Parts: sequence; structure tokens; C-alpha cells
Amino acid sequence: MLKNYFKIAWRNFYRDRSFTFLNLIGLSTGLACTLLICLWVNDELGVDHFNEKDSRLFQVLVNTKNANDIQTIPETPALLAGALAADMPEVEYAASEQGSFSGQYTLSAGAKTPETGKMPASEKTPETGKMPAGEKTLKATGLYVSKDYFHVFSWPLLEGNKDQVLADKNSIVLSKALALRLFGTAENIVGRKVSWQHEKQFVVSGIVDASSVHSSTQFDFLMPFELFLEANPDEKDWKNSDPRTYVVLKEGARVEAFNKKMTELVKSKNKSSSPLFLRRYSDGYLYGRYENGVQAGGRIEYVRLFSIIALFILVIACINFMNLSTARASKRMKEVGIRKCVGASRLMLVFQYLGEAMLMAFISLAVALLFVGVLLPFFNAFVGKRLALSGGRELLFLFGGITLFAGFLAGSYPAIYLSGFKPVAVLKGKLRDAAGEIWVRKGLVVFQFTLSVVLIIAVMVVYRQIAYIQQQDRGFNKDNVVSFNVEGAVTPANMSQFLEGIETFIAQVKTLPGVANVSSMDHNSIVSDFGSTGDIKWAGKGPGQNISFGNIGINYGLIETLGMQMAAGRSFSRALSSDSLEIIFNEAAIRAMGIKDPVGKTVTMWGQDRRIAGVVKDFHYQSFHTSIKPFAFRLEPLFTNRIFVKIKPGAVSSVLGRLQELFLQRYPGFVFDYQFLDQDYQAQYIAEKQVAGLSLWFTGLTILISCLGLFGLAAFTAERRFKEIGIRKVLGATAGSVVVLLSGDFLKLLLIALLAGFPLAWWAANQWLDGFVYHTQIGVGIFLMAGVSIVVITLLTIGYQAVKAALANPAKSLATE
Repeated sequence: MLKNYFKIAWRNFYRDRSFTFLNLIGLSTGLACTLLICLWVNDELGVDHFNEKDSRLFQVLVNTKNANDIQTIPETPALLAGALAADMPEVEYAASEQGSFSGQYTLSAGAKTPETGKMPASEKTPETGKMPAGEKTLKATGLYVSKDYFHVFSWPLLEGNKDQVLADKNSIVLSKALALRLFGTAENIVGRKVSWQHEKQFVVSGIVDASSVHSSTQFDFLMPFELFLEANPDEKDWKNSDPRTYVVLKEGARVEAFNKKMTELVKSKNKSSSPLFLRRYSDGYLYGRYENGVQAGGRIEYVRLFSIIALFILVIACINFMNLSTARASKRMKEVGIRKCVGASRLMLVFQYLGEAMLMAFISLAVALLFVGVLLPFFNAFVGKRLALSGGRELLFLFGGITLFAGFLAGSYPAIYLSGFKPVAVLKGKLRDAAGEIWVRKGLVVFQFTLSVVLIIAVMVVYRQIAYIQQQDRGFNKDNVVSFNVEGAVTPANMSQFLEGIETFIAQVKTLPGVANVSSMDHNSIVSDFGSTGDIKWAGKGPGQNISFGNIGINYGLIETLGMQMAAGRSFSRALSSDSLEIIFNEAAIRAMGIKDPVGKTVTMWGQDRRIAGVVKDFHYQSFHTSIKPFAFRLEPLFTNRIFVKIKPGAVSSVLGRLQELFLQRYPGFVFDYQFLDQDYQAQYIAEKQVAGLSLWFTGLTILISCLGLFGLAAFTAERRFKEIGIRKVLGATAGSVVVLLSGDFLKLLLIALLAGFPLAWWAANQWLDGFVYHTQIGVGIFLMAGVSIVVITLLTIGYQAVKAALANPAKSLATE
């Protein structure tokens, strides 16, 4: 019987080749889009779930109360992890983590020691006494982490013991990728020496395979946290916050009770501290956005969005199958009648027609997998992932389940509809299309195009918001600004020499043709989440007025280099600044503090009095998702090691070449690694741009799938009304009137889809825009453009069949029986 069913299915597929082709392309395209989205969603859901203690691993966050809201920040006191491990019995392990303030570091293998200028004997090969081949000097990204870091996180150590790799402050843990770049191998590296900044030798204590786990944290090497505290002694003050803190709670520990105890512990160290709380670490990637101290979304919104889009695409593809199958049902009426007359039950017929739908679905799956295999490299390049079809049993079950769902959904209604024909009416030729069946088909078309309208408007809103972000005044000029690190570390012994070196280098850069301005600061970019402090006091500060200030140390001229505008007072000036103990706030900070006429007044920061030199106009140092927060610029030229160069338009290439020459003369043996400020700015909106690009492609494919079904229905309608059209033409109807006749029914359905889709699109777009504090407005123009677009697409789709039918010779149609 099954063999017979396959024969019948194949014969039907072959007889109606054009409709089979439309079904195959529609279903396979829908499945390919769905599978790509499922791969992306599955990857997103798996980020940061690699830790063995995932259910007990938490990150400490801080709710800082500002003048108008509560800001949730990940920066915590540097001493917090140690205090939690020592004083809180609920804590099994705690660890601190701190990245570099100024970007990457220079590492070299087998470099000369700073003390002797000679090659370390341990680095020479015993056979020749010469340097081993392939030694390199390169830039790498590192983290300072405390000794229990590998007990908190399950990073796979290829070499080294997790109890010992960070015990010595002269040790360094390399990633496998960095070891390969430095030594050409990742084996037997423990005990080898690595030079950091050409100043200090570190001994490799471990190799970690960082790329083998799915983590949001990226690094090339790890160094002991004690080194960070030595270089930044101010971080030992409980009033300062920069590092991130992670804890593993013991089994049975209650998070809410722990939050209260942790807040009380920090209050005992710093009375002005803000409340702390734990968030599950693996939730941070998807649920990273907070509003007024409450979790309000994050990347999970995009996961949900694309999951819905995948479902929409799959449903639209299945609707095509339903519509085309029921529309062609008239050709199978006699088959149904004869089968029932010879004893076939309705259940058997349902299974037969469902089986045909399943067969079509799995053939479409094979074609879809070919599509995915071809498109996956381009898809990975766009989304920045390493997705693959080799996912094992779970991926097989996922794809199989999706295909079974698609086959059942696509075939259920046609199977029920076809199996319901009465054999007597069928064999007498008295069966006609039922009104209910026609309305179902029309309803499915309306549903298809309602979804298409919603997706078109959604894509237009996303692109308009991105354009809005690009066009808005950010409060600084990001164009043609390049930044890079000066090399070397400042110590009490070389402080004056270090400052003199920076000033000399800046003066040399200023003389280069094409350079508009130069300055420096102590962070990698002005566009970032800076460390914060609540240790600023001013006259009139209330007892409960705890404000978190983002802050950075800068050199003279940075505000001018970045094109910022002063709202009051002046910028830092060599001629007017008597000493370095000056400060500049942004407008948001002055509003939060409630200071009137702030210029010239004194505030206390970290126990030092600083005079307010001026107030800079608010600028967006964070993304448009958040409001502008209080911010302070500290005048501290000594500790600024990131150079910012403003280049005149048209001179970028020539200036970069001269900058590299000057840099290598000043810092021989280092790597000239630079970044453009506009790249840092654009990096804040990578997720939005990916959403826009993916939405555009998937919306286009959704419309294509809908149009395939519409094309098939238009062909079927023209075929069914072939004789009617011939009679109308004989009676004087023009080709244009026939085209209007055939197109009118579809345009009515489209009008209903527009009326249904506009409110849904407006609601969805507003929900998404609410995630931005600063966003564009949804105007009538978007709806008009979407409506015109979908009407034009529909007319182009059905126009060919309508014109073909209108131009046909009426004699042929009237000659048919």
C-alpha cells in the first residue's frame, strides 16, 4: 500500500509540475530561512552556559541611585571578591576580573630582558644558543584576574593546574591561539618566558583553550589581579569601582538573603555605597539591559524577534502549500470518489494526503540543506559567528521536528478538505468549490500579506532608527580621529620622564602635515562603559544623594581634539590651570548635583579638593539605549597613555604612514596598533545593524515566498476562469478590463491585509523603539511607503498571469469543453 501511495504522490507531483515547483521552492526557501534562524537562536541561547557551576555562578551588580533614576552597573570595588570569600560563609569561590583601561598590551616571546638587554639563557636553544625561529612581537588583549578565577569559571586548561596558574604574580596564562601566534605551538609552553611591554618578564604557567567554549568574555592572556592593584593603588579604596566580581554560592544558599548581607558588608566598608545584588552569570548575555534598577531586556529581545520571524516564514510557506493544494483539488475529485467507492475510509485518505505533504516537506528539507550549506559562510561572516550544520543528534532532531511540523501544518487542511468529498457528488460532476473553502483560502492569503506588511514596516523602522543614531549630534566629533597607546609604564621613579616623553611625542605629532589636534587620556575610547565613583562630595550634598559618576583622566586639549563644546567655564588650559587638581563635569552631572553657577566651586574627589574649571555639554559616551549619565573629566596628564589624533579631511592615509614612522622611532620593538573612533562608536550598534540586515533579507524572502503562492493562485484563477474570460472578450470586454477583473479580487484581499497589518506593525515598532531612550518617531510616511511597496509587488506578481489571460485568443477558450 505504501508503495502505491508513493507512486500516486510521484505521479501527481509530475503531472502538476509547475505547482510542484512552486511548492518546492516556497517550502525549501521557508525551511532554509527557518533553519538559519534556528542555528543563530540556538547559538545565542548557548552563550555563557559552559560553566560546570552555572546554576550557582553569579555576577555582582550595583544599583546606583541618581537624581532621576537608578543606574545598574557591573563595576564593583576591587576588594569585594576577597571580602566575600573571607567573610561570607555562603560563598564557595569569588573572583575579580579587570580589563585594560587603554586597549591591548605588547607581548613578545624570547625578547631581551629589560635589565641586561640580552636574551634570557632559558629562551635560547641548547644546540645553537640562538633564538628559536618564529618568535614574534604582537598586540594582545589581557585580563587581570584573581587566583580563584579557574575555580569560578570552567575554562579548559590544556596545561597547568587551576590551583597554581595564578598563584605567582609573575605568572601568565596564555590562550591556545596566542601561544600558537607567539611560539608556533601550544604544547610544552609552561615554563617559557614572555616579555610584557618589553619591561617585565612573565613565566607561562598555563595554556587555556578559550576558543573552545561559547563565552561572551574574550581574552588572549590572563595575569594576576595583584598586578592591577599594584599599578592602581587607588582601587584599594572601597569608594572606587572598576573591576567585575563573580561568586559561586554553595548549595542551598538563598540569593535574596545573600544580597542583603552583601550590601550590609559593603556598607560597613563604605557608608555611601549603593545596594548590590546577584545576577546569574549566564543570564548576563541575553538579559543585560536594566531600566531604573529593574531588568528590562537585552539581546533576548532579538532572540524572540527572530524566533517569531522564523515561525512567520515557516507558516507563510505552509500557507502557500495549503492554498495551492486546495486550489488544485478539483483535479483530484474523481480520484477521491473512486477510492471511497472501492472502500477507502476517510482516515486512510487523510493519511495518504498528509503523507504526500510530508514527502514534499522532506524533499524541501533536502533542498533547504543545500541552500543553508551554500549560504552559511556568508551568514556567519555577517553575524560574526561560527555556526555549522554538524551539530550532532540535537541538530538532527531539531531539523526533523521542524520539517515534520511544516509537513503536518501544510498538509493538514488539504488532507481534511480532499478526504471530505462525497463520492456520489464527485462522480456525477456536481461538486463545486464550497464557499467555506474559498473563504479559508482568501483568509490565508490575507494572513500571509498581513505578516509581510508587518515585516516591511518593521525593517523600515529599524533602518530609520539606525539613520537617526548616525545623524544625531553625539556631543563630540568622531570623524577622522585615530587613537593608539604610547608604550611604557609610569612609576614613581620615572614619572617626570614618562610625562616628558608623552609631551614630546604629542608635540612631534602636532608638527605632522594633516594633523589638526592631538591629546591623550587614560582609556581606550571615549565611547565605552567607564569605571565609576561615588566618592565625590560637594556643598549641599544630601545624606542620601549617592550619585555614580563615570570619569576618566585626560590631558590638555582632549576636549578640543574631540570637538566637544563647553556649556560654561573653560576647558583645561596650560596657561590658566594652576595645577592638575581641576575637574570638568558634563551637564547631566551638574543637574544631578543641583549646583548653581558651578564654575569656580570646589568639590572633593577621593579626598582631594578639585576646582570646577567648566561644564562640558552632554555627549553620548554610551549608546542611545541609555540616557546620558553624570560624567567627570579629571586633569591628570601623568596617567594618560592613549593618544588621540584628529586628522584633517583627505589626509588620513598620509598621516597614518607618518604616525607609524614616528611611533616606531619613539617606541622601537612595539607594534603600531590603532583604532578609529567612529569604529568604536559603530561597535555600540552591531546588534542593531545585524538585526536590520537580517530582517531585510528575511523580509525579502518572506515576500518572495508569499508572491510564489500568489503567483500560483493567480495562474489557477486565470485557468479556472478561462472560458468566462473568452465570453467576456467576445461580448466586448477589453484586455484592460479583464486585467482589472482578475486583479481586483487580490487587491481587495491586500487592502484587508494592510488594514490588519498597520496596527500590529505600529505596536511592534513602538515596543522595539522603547528600548532606546533617544529614538526616531513613527510617521505616516512609513505606512504609506510600506503600503505602496506591497501593492506594487502584488501587481507585479499577479500582473503576468492577468495579462496573459487577457491577451489569450477567446476562440481557444470557447472551443474547449
